[in-house]
Amino acid sequence: QVQLVESGGGLVQAGGSLRLSCAASGRTFSTYAMGWFRQAPEKEREFVAATSWSGSTIYYADSVKGRFTVSRENAKQTMYLQMNSLKPEDTAVYYCAARATPISTIQYDYSYWGQGTQVTVSS
Repeated sequence: QVQLVESGGGLVQAGGSLRLSCAASGRTFSTYAMGWFRQAPEKEREFVAATSWSGSTIYYADSVKGRFTVSRENAKQTMYLQMNSLKPEDTAVYYCAARATPISTIQYDYSYWGQGTQVTVSS
C-alpha cells in the first residue's frame, strides 16, 4: 500500500517556475514506478511525466518536454516535478501516481493516486 501527498502548487506568472513534490508512505516506494498527470477544467486527465523505480528511465509528454523535469529521491520517498517556462495552458490540477510494475504513461495502469495540487499560470 502506498499513500501519496502532493505539494508545491500555486499561482505563477507565465514564464515562471514551480517545483511540485510528491511524498510517499510505504516501505516499497523504491520499487514503484511513479508518474505525474494533470487535469485542466473540463478536460480529460493527461500524462505529464513518469520515472522508473530507479530513475534510469523517464518519459515526458511532448507538451512539457524541455520545460519540465521529473526526479525522485528514494531515500526520502519523494518524487519531484520541476516546471520551468510555465504557460497558461499548464494550468491544471497535478496528480502524482504510483504503480508496482514497470513505468507507464497510461493513467489506468497506476494503482495509487494523490489528492492533487492546483497549478495556475497567469498570462
